[in-house]
Amino acid sequence: MPVIVVGNLVVGGAGKTPTVMALVQALQAAGRRPGVLSRGYGRHSKSILEVRPDCDAAAVGDEPLLIHQRTGVPVWVGADRVAAARALCAAHAGVDVLVSDDGLQHHALARVAELVVFDDRGVGNGLLLPAGPLRQPLPAQPRVNAFVLYSGTCASTPLPGALATRALGLAWPLAAWWRGDGHAARAISELRGHTVLAAAGLAAPEKFFAMLEAAGLRLDRLPLPDHAKFDPLPWPVGLAQHVVVTEKDAVKLQPGAPGTERVWVVPLDFTLPAELVRALIALLPPPPPPPA
Repeated sequence: MPVIVVGNLVVGGAGKTPTVMALVQALQAAGRRPGVLSRGYGRHSKSILEVRPDCDAAAVGDEPLLIHQRTGVPVWVGADRVAAARALCAAHAGVDVLVSDDGLQHHALARVAELVVFDDRGVGNGLLLPAGPLRQPLPAQPRVNAFVLYSGTCASTPLPGALATRALGLAWPLAAWWRGDGHAARAISELRGHTVLAAAGLAAPEKFFAMLEAAGLRLDRLPLPDHAKFDPLPWPVGLAQHVVVTEKDAVKLQPGAPGTERVWVVPLDFTLPAELVRALIALLPPPPPPPA
């Protein structure tokens, strides 16, 4: 089973999860049948689990639940990526390629390709942990089967790579987002004229805030720790303001619960360059023929 690993060399969020979702969608558009592996960072369970729509984010992790919610593909979580891969393949015989969300340093998992993601921070001071942000040294050149993707506004290291296109999607009422009801989604511009509370439990919440302001919104910022829990809510239950959250935080909110009546979910849409997608797919073996 071919595996593509999406990871980064620095600690903190560099855009891996949006990249995984964009890659999964690109593989689907090319006729492949992907599944996703993830550690499920921050979850309270240690077992290997399949992510299902009714799973609690605390059990499987907010990012794996988001990936499954957005793409609908099989997603399995486990610290042992090889064991999780075997479990996924045993449960879903139609899958013909695996995408690992993180796992660049999980060397037990063989891979046909790596996609290394950098944001605008690049490599920071260029030093390894704990003196700097690097998990491993920056190579002089990517390996033959490794590709570099820049998720920010420009190339932030000397390595040659492709630049992702990112944009804010529509604003979805929380309940409609959970249902996948696109008819209820609205242009972000409809929230102009109000001062909205923007809450973000991200490694770099300022990126989300800046994109919302660029879309013309007036914000009260509520930055939260990465993978922050939303029980209890970080805003007053009786808040009269509209609240805007990311999809990563929306998976931890139950529609209809007190305090969620004015919550809007604003997805971050990534698009991968077509040349990068073609290069990755070229490294995959042909898919097996469908069962007779």
